[in-house]
Amino acid sequence: MHSLTFDIAHMLSGGLVLASFLMLYQDRLPSLINMLALQAAVLGLSVGWQAIAQDAPHLWITAALAIGFKAIAIPMALRRIIVKLDIHREIETVGGIGRTMLAGIALVALALQVVLPVTSASDALAREDIALALSVVLLGMLMMVTRRNAVSQIIGFMSLENGIILAATGARGMPLVVEISVAFSVLIAFIVVGIFLFRIRERFDTVDVTALDRLRGDGT
Repeated sequence: MHSLTFDIAHMLSGGLVLASFLMLYQDRLPSLINMLALQAAVLGLSVGWQAIAQDAPHLWITAALAIGFKAIAIPMALRRIIVKLDIHREIETVGGIGRTMLAGIALVALALQVVLPVTSASDALAREDIALALSVVLLGMLMMVTRRNAVSQIIGFMSLENGIILAATGARGMPLVVEISVAFSVLIAFIVVGIFLFRIRERFDTVDVTALDRLRGDGT
């Protein structure tokens, strides 16, 4: 039974890393949003399985928040935003998708190399989850750095936050109040960013950060 628990938890954590790579591979916003929803759904399943493995009922609330907000509500709102902003188009990347994927593989290898040796005395389930969670965090940061579209950078930030939640639950969970505060903080940040994007579109007629840099340069 312990082996089955470890295998399923490992598979779900690995699924988050795979979803992160699928997000890096996407070059259109609707597909990227779909991958964000997929990653959030896998996160919800992973946290739910941790609730069973750790006998921690409060983690079911975290799993429900991940699926309800991150896998359903936020992707739906993002789709409405890109329709309102009329930005159904390809996402420009820094260096191209091929190089980004190679960089992502290097970051995953780095995360495993850093985390596994220093957590050798910890529980095997926790150390594997933390290593894969760090991989998700680094891949989310990579997306934020390599994408020139503001919406895709927001999605990268949300992916990074998914990795943080995975790490916290893998390390025997967070206090429930912290989990709820994180969920509401992300929701509030999402609302603020949505308003911010509308103002950018209204003022500059674009959400491409490269174009905004050019506009800033012309004004100096």
